Amino acid sequence: MASPGRSSLPELNQKVVVGAVFVAAMFVNILDITIINVALPAIGEDFGVAPSELGTVAVGYLVSLAVFIPASGWLGDRFGSKRVFLAALAIFTGASALCGFAQSLDQLVLFRILQGVGGGLLTPVGMAMMFRAFPPEERVRASRVLMVPTAIAPALGPVLGGLLVDKVSWHWVFFINLPVGAVALVFGALFLKEHHEPGAGRFDLPGFLLAGVGFALLMYALSEGPGKGWDSPLIIGTGIAGAVLLVAMVWYELRATEPILKLRLFGDRLFASTNTVSLLGSAGFLGLLYVYPLMGQQAFGWSALKTGLLTFPEAFGVMITSQIVSRIYPKVGPRRLMAVGLAGIAAAALMLSFTDQHTSPAVFVAILFFTGVSLAFNMIPMQAAAFAKTKPEDSASASTLFSTQRQLGSALGIALLSTVIAAVGAFTVGPGGAVSPNLDAYRAAFYTAAGIALVGALAALTVRDKDAASTMRKPEPVPTEASASDAVTA
Repeated sequence: MASPGRSSLPELNQKVVVGAVFVAAMFVNILDITIINVALPAIGEDFGVAPSELGTVAVGYLVSLAVFIPASGWLGDRFGSKRVFLAALAIFTGASALCGFAQSLDQLVLFRILQGVGGGLLTPVGMAMMFRAFPPEERVRASRVLMVPTAIAPALGPVLGGLLVDKVSWHWVFFINLPVGAVALVFGALFLKEHHEPGAGRFDLPGFLLAGVGFALLMYALSEGPGKGWDSPLIIGTGIAGAVLLVAMVWYELRATEPILKLRLFGDRLFASTNTVSLLGSAGFLGLLYVYPLMGQQAFGWSALKTGLLTFPEAFGVMITSQIVSRIYPKVGPRRLMAVGLAGIAAAALMLSFTDQHTSPAVFVAILFFTGVSLAFNMIPMQAAAFAKTKPEDSASASTLFSTQRQLGSALGIALLSTVIAAVGAFTVGPGGAVSPNLDAYRAAFYTAAGIALVGALAALTVRDKDAASTMRKPEPVPTEASASDAVTA
């Protein structure tokens, strides 16, 4: 229902409105995941807890995220995408404030779980709004918009986190979300248009429980396995239980009349292949982005700030190259662009494996810039093509599946590379008990990341450009809206 003053407000182009609020929400969501790692030592010192206990701060958020992502599509369709998106943003922003005011580790973990509730709903519902606002022939524009938070937030997190922890306090790594979240919330409340899907149906409680608990247990096992050990009874138990529940979920959802996860969407070859590329790409790229700062700080002795500054060129590579990729996409198509992008990420991982503490900072800048270039070649065509054949009424369900696999891909990549480092040994003990960094462990992890990315490149070759033909057409100019749309997506 429109607010009393709504009629006096200007009618803004929904491409501008959706793009603005979703980019802002994604930015703080992704930033929150990366910035927290820098603050953990300060949090542990403030609360007087051992470093081994701090993992729950990150894991609590990831587990909560995994529980609520499967429900996001149905909630958006049933109660309205605007209402659910703004409610999720309000929960995330409010929980950020509570995290900043936390007085104990238990309080912080509880508020992080609450943050995960909002974060789990934000991305799938927001992505569905994006792909409703942008027709297939403008999906490359939408993908360019989505690349802004995807590229900048992971690189900015360590820089901003280091500055805030050093110059102010760890509380501000959460308070930084408040102004962005509040502005996006007010802007969205005023200008977003509501959208309901009349065929949302009844809530699939069995499917939600199987998917939510299954994904949560599996996410916990993947997140904690490298640290606690894969032979830990807790990790084995949660991993097996999660896998069993997910198998049961697949069996049930394929037979349900109104499933919470429409797994039949994977019957579309294009959707299935692009999701496979996305999962492998997320595992390879985010795995690389996890190992690189770890090597810089643990093996090379870099500060958090220096590590962040030598990571940030990745964002410049993405932003510059996204302009090029979006222009050649209609002529080249997604298949070759994605394959080249993932091959580039593999090459970047291999180049990092040859570096050491004596390597010039300029070399790291060049490699990370090239990583960003490669990411743009993969992500923009993949996101543009993934929903090319998805029916409008299935947008929310498709976005939910897409977000779920990307979250699993990220956790899988980090878990696998962490395990490789632990298996080889991050440190070696020399004569007299002297401990020194073992670069072979990080090199093995980079080799693994390169292998994952190369498998993703092979998967990209299974995509047929003709299936994504609707996204390769040039959009028809719309004089009354084009300038506004270009302003937000340029």
